[in-house]
Amino acid sequence: MELLEPPRVVERAEQDYVGIRVVTPFRGMLSVRNELLSELSAWLVRHSIEDGGPFFLRLHVIDMSGPMDLEVGVVTPGPLAGDDRVRPAVLPAGRYATLTYRNHSLRANRALIEWSAAQNLTFDRRDTAEGDAFACRYEAFRTDPRTEPRKTKWIVELNFRITDAP
Repeated sequence: MELLEPPRVVERAEQDYVGIRVVTPFRGMLSVRNELLSELSAWLVRHSIEDGGPFFLRLHVIDMSGPMDLEVGVVTPGPLAGDDRVRPAVLPAGRYATLTYRNHSLRANRALIEWSAAQNLTFDRRDTAEGDAFACRYEAFRTDPRTEPRKTKWIVELNFRITDAP
């Protein structure tokens, strides 16, 4: 993993987006992500919508040994109308633990989780029967996946919303 920006806490404003949300097994999740990125890109073109970027992968519920509730989205300049497949939503405002990296997503996630624990930060999440449900956990793709197909070259910003409680 190449760490481009170290772990830190940032305050983020609410951001409008459109996205496609699915439940899929952890195994094969990245192929699903790639398919959804293509589908969402085509939807934007068909509707003559210029995305504000970036594209991102939001993880709503994580179960590494079962289904993952995930969403591929793109930040938009304001609220947009969607349809049955592509839906408008919001990345919530708040404090986020974040870092920026290139290559090795699992290592980057582990690094941010370990750093956050060392800082006594608490992720805004809860246990559910389906897995770990996050208020907002996402990977923003600073590199546009439409122009750089090699994911090992992507610059990715991890964001985990944290609670205000120490």
